[in-house]
Amino acid sequence: MENQNPTTTTQTLNSDIISSLPLNIIEDILTRMPLREALRTSVLSKKWRELKKYKLVNAIFHVLLFHNDPETLVFDCSVFHLARRTKVKKLFFGSDDRSYKLPVSFFSLQGLESVRLYNCTLEPPLTFNGFSSLTIFRIWDVDVSAQKLQQFLSKCPQLVNLRLAGCQKGLDFVAGENKFTFGDLLQCVPLIQTLDISKYYMKVYLCAGGMPHQLPTPLVHLKNLFLEVCMTEQNEISSALCIIRSSPVLGGIFFLMDNNDKSPVRQTPANFLDPEGYSDLKLDHLETLEIENFSKLPLEMKFVKLIMAKSPLLKKVKIMLNDNVSVDEEMKMLKDMLRFPFLRASPCAEFIIDRL
Repeated sequence: MENQNPTTTTQTLNSDIISSLPLNIIEDILTRMPLREALRTSVLSKKWRELKKYKLVNAIFHVLLFHNDPETLVFDCSVFHLARRTKVKKLFFGSDDRSYKLPVSFFSLQGLESVRLYNCTLEPPLTFNGFSSLTIFRIWDVDVSAQKLQQFLSKCPQLVNLRLAGCQKGLDFVAGENKFTFGDLLQCVPLIQTLDISKYYMKVYLCAGGMPHQLPTPLVHLKNLFLEVCMTEQNEISSALCIIRSSPVLGGIFFLMDNNDKSPVRQTPANFLDPEGYSDLKLDHLETLEIENFSKLPLEMKFVKLIMAKSPLLKKVKIMLNDNVSVDEEMKMLKDMLRFPFLRASPCAEFIIDRL
């Protein structure tokens, strides 16, 4: 009998049998294990830990549908962070591969109340029935088409907190191809209380169609509005004013100015943003106005004065200047806002100027 090659023996003993299992077998094994042990299996195999981290995510979503442990479980495996109590209620998911598409099993987690997604692809299937308990939905750098986003939001009737941030590569978000307007977006979230929209989505939805003077259905629950706006673009300012005008209980306006000092100033009507021209703008509940990256452009100044003129309960106005505003310009602005008379509905509002 020939002697066995020691190298071959070593390779046989060291071979990773677990990693060679088909994915359907892995999923079957995981669904038969207690949840905590199932989530620890990433330490069994380098291939499970590295490769299959995306396939494993799919399997784990599948596992969650079959387990109902009465405990709070936090799972962290470099691609997502999951908190769970009985049913999955809060899900935090981030990927290092933006093309990673959330598996179909994700859309079956009916107990979800809060979802935060980062750097992945969202494509709800046609069979998606919605998340009836979802109240918080926040995404950053997520690829999703306008139509799929509308489909998703329209089936989450309890949403009160929505954030659309970063940018994405959805094909129908190219100018001229997206038909999903700002008005369409806002009609999908009638119970919204906190709305946060980045500059990318501002521009995308405006390319699809302008905003009306006022929304057909007011946002009667909106309390906090976060927008990234270019104050050299009249259509963006008008869109922001449409949302503000359509929000009768708005309590806080928080704007991040979008490189206003680097954008060419567009020609606007002489009376644009004059308080006299906005008799229908009533901010009877507004208490806070905060603006970051302020460049001291004329339209920025006029916007602040307009809001102050329409807010009888205003308590605080905070302006964060960008680095391009000199100290002399800052002092001039302060004198303009505090010494020179202009219409203020709340003369006692605290006025703060600071730098980023």
